[in-house]
Order: sequence, then structure tokens, then C-alpha cells
Amino acid sequence: MKTEIKKILTAIVGPENFSDQVIDLVAYSTDATPRRHRPEAAIWVTNADQVSEVLTLCNRERVPVTARGAGTSLAGLAVPVKGGLVMDLCRMDKIVEICIEDRVAVVQPGVVYADLERTLAPHGFFFPPDPASGMVATIGGNVATNAGGMKGAKYGVTKDYVLGLEVVLADGRKMRTGSRCMKSSSGFDLTRLFVGSEGTLGIITEVILKINPKPRHNGTVRAVFDKIESAGQAVSQIMCSGIIPSILEIIDKNTLIAINQNTNLQLPEAAAILLAEADGFTQEEANAQLAEIITIFKENGATDVQMAKDPKEAEALWMARKSAGGVLFRLNIALEVEDLAVPLSKVAEALKFISELAEKYRLRIPTVGHAGDGNLHPAISYNPNDPEEVNRLHLAAEELLRKVTEWGGTLTGEHGIGLTKARFMPFEHQDTALEVMRGLKHYFDPNNILNPGKMGL
Repeated sequence: MKTEIKKILTAIVGPENFSDQVIDLVAYSTDATPRRHRPEAAIWVTNADQVSEVLTLCNRERVPVTARGAGTSLAGLAVPVKGGLVMDLCRMDKIVEICIEDRVAVVQPGVVYADLERTLAPHGFFFPPDPASGMVATIGGNVATNAGGMKGAKYGVTKDYVLGLEVVLADGRKMRTGSRCMKSSSGFDLTRLFVGSEGTLGIITEVILKINPKPRHNGTVRAVFDKIESAGQAVSQIMCSGIIPSILEIIDKNTLIAINQNTNLQLPEAAAILLAEADGFTQEEANAQLAEIITIFKENGATDVQMAKDPKEAEALWMARKSAGGVLFRLNIALEVEDLAVPLSKVAEALKFISELAEKYRLRIPTVGHAGDGNLHPAISYNPNDPEEVNRLHLAAEELLRKVTEWGGTLTGEHGIGLTKARFMPFEHQDTALEVMRGLKHYFDPNNILNPGKMGL
């Protein structure tokens, strides 16, 4: 990057918000994946005007710009593979407005999910998409990846709650999309176009979110299964039974063993555990749903069913699922976390197929997932210093994702395409669809400065 460009960037954001020091550039070279590439400079923006000025400059000078939130991506979204500039949005962290009457929250992209939840709680409202990294993940990152979470089966994902956006385009122009209304049929849905676009079409500087009244009561139940296919069948049966659990999660045997090796939870090391939560306006409503769920668990061969007696006991049951992510990273030097989603009727078959792949390629593939919406996370542990094992990893991932798309599934339910899934895009999307995506990318970003190298665009 030219010295003159660095000087202009420093003038735009201030010397305290610019860095080309190695210690910062190394920190910004990666996200939650093993992928790495060092940028040439990093800036911290504090308002939309700065974003506009920076993009105007970078577009003119053809400097790549990678927008970044908390850097929790599991798909390499925040890795600046073309170098250039990393734009950190975490200091744009204002909750601009909470309007309960309109059921909206207006926030800047650097607002942390957990902080928004704490702000909404006294009003009796919540923002349902709850990523596992919610204690640090930013709303801007959620929107850029169309993040989901454990409550997706009942409440959907981020795109279901984004009503409007302020976006700065590659050439520096600002644009507002959507409205504060609960619905709109006015023109093309540009809001949805930017949700899940991974920072490749524009940089989001403000978000209008729909918020929901928080359910007053809930209950939790755990079921143990000796066959993983039986757990999958129970999931499919529950989701077409007429009730919709607020959470329905699966933990397989490999994950249970890893949890027991790294915690004192002492979980049953069965083929799989299902955890379900039901919520409602009254406790009776929640309990009625749980009773139906328990019946289905037992019909599908659950060997042990445990219902939490109080919130403390429920939290103890959920601790197993919440601890999974951390302990899986201890299995080997590296972890490739997949994020496939399949039709609900294919959940059991997908779980069985993952187990077969692990045996075929001699890999450990513990699996957890948001089973209630068919979103599974097989986590392939491997040694990146062993070329032969890395090759087996690639072969297993390709076979898995090819099969998933044959079932009518998708490469990613909530993590995004980024770097890790880019080469698999033709598995899911026809040539014409990919051509349209590339055409949109070229229209919004003709000089290809916005998060280049991502999504295979």
C-alpha cells in the first residue's frame, strides 16, 4: 500500500484509529479458521461518513477492503486474502434506538449480540437469532452471514428480522433499504440481497431489526439414544407433529466422549443425545409441548428421558451443548467445522452418512447441530502438518457436501461460504445462478475491492 494512501486513511479516521504495525496486522490476518493472510493496514471506523470516505479512496486506488466484526467466522470470511485494508467496525457499537411500540431496534454493526439482548430484556423483548458466539459476535457479522443459532427451528434466522439497512457501496455512496414496517412490497427487496452477502456488495453501517416479545415460560428435556438414526427419526417426527420446539439440538457420541474427557459433566456416552426446549405464554403451554416431545422420544427408542425440574437443572442440561464447541478444538491441532443443512426428512440419513464417512476416511468427525431445522455441524479434527491426513479431510468434505446437495440440502446453514466453501458452490448452484451472482457482484463492486476472493465470486 502506498505511503500516500496510508496518510489519507490516517487523516480520515485519526492516527489513533489507524495501524500498520505488525502486531495488529498479524491479529487481523485470520478469524476462527486456520486460514491466514496478512493485510497491509487496519483501521477502526466510528461512523458511516468515515466508511464512505475510505471506500471512495480505496475504490479509486483499487485497494482491497475486508470488513470485520468480532472475527468469529468459521468460514474464513474475515481473512484478507488479497491483502489491502481491514476495516474494523467494532467501534460503531451504538444501540441507536429501541422502539417497543414499533417492535424495532436500530443498531450500528459493531453492537455485540449479548449487549443487545441485555438491553432488550427489561422491556420483555428479545432478538431471536442467537449464534453460539453471541457473547462476542456483532450484529453486523450476523447480518453479513445471515447467522442462525439454536432457536432457528421456531424463530428463524437473521434475515427474518432485518427490516432495513444503511449500506455504503464500493464507490462510497450511501444507500438505505427497507423500512421500519413489519412488511413491505415496495420494489426489489434490496435488504435481503445484502443479508448474507458476506461484505462483498457493500458495508453495512446501520441495521433496523424486528424484535419479539420474550416467551414467559419454557421447559427442557434430554433424551439418550443408542442409535444415531433413531435420534434423527425422532427429530423428523417432532418437526411434523404440529408442535415446534424453540430449541432441538443433537450431540453425537464422539462429541459426548470429548466433553467427558475435558469436563466433569459425566454425560452418558450413547450414540446421541437430543436436547429440546419448548416455550409459551404459560408454563402449561410449554409443558404440553414437552409432553408430546417426550412421547415421540420414547416411540423412537430413547433409553433415558430426563426433564429439568427448574431453571438451574435446565442450565445443567444445556451446559453439555454449550461446552461442545470449546472441547472439540482440543481433539487435534486443527478443526474444520462444517455447516451443512438438509431437509428435515434427511436428518437421520445425514447423521448415518457422516458416521460412515468418518470410518471410510479414518477421521474423527464429532457432530453437533441444530437438528430442529436440519442444520448439522460435523467437525473434522485433523493434523494440518500431516499431508496425507489433510488429503483425507478434503476428500471427506467433498463427498459429504456433494451428497448433501444431492439431497436438496445446502452447503451452509448459517456460517456462510467465505473461503472454505467457495470451491463447492457449483455443487449447489447452477451455472446460470452463479453467473447472476457474479453479475450482481460486478454491478455493486466493479473494481472488486470488497472482500475479494470470497464466495467464489
